[in-house]
Amino acid sequence: MPVDVLAKWIADKSQVYTQHAYMRPLGVVAMVLGIDDEYGPQLYKCDPAGHYFGHKATSAGLKDQEAINFLEKKMKNDPSFTYEETVQTAISALQSVLQEDFKATEIEVGVVRKDSPEFRVLSTEEIDEHLTAISERD
Repeated sequence: MPVDVLAKWIADKSQVYTQHAYMRPLGVVAMVLGIDDEYGPQLYKCDPAGHYFGHKATSAGLKDQEAINFLEKKMKNDPSFTYEETVQTAISALQSVLQEDFKATEIEVGVVRKDSPEFRVLSTEEIDEHLTAISERD
């Protein structure tokens, strides 16, 4: 199933459930990620009201707008990042919004790559390499 069709289906279901007051606590923001054969990587964010939008990068949860602002500034000039730049930008956004530096054991990073389309969690060593690159860059 194409990613945009799945996102629309989730958004439609969310909107129906939030019409009833007793179902509103079950409303959540969902992010749907997939790799489309025709369009490549796709990211959609679905909110409980039934809206869904495609994004290059987004955030959900506490301080999501600050994270989105950070990502928009970083992606403004060059929206095509390498794998390393993408992971490091995501970690930097989290550090910037939460205003703290992380140790590799304090965060968990999950990735999906176009050439290897399976979700996997980065090891502590891989996260540490990215944190080192971020601190050397800054």
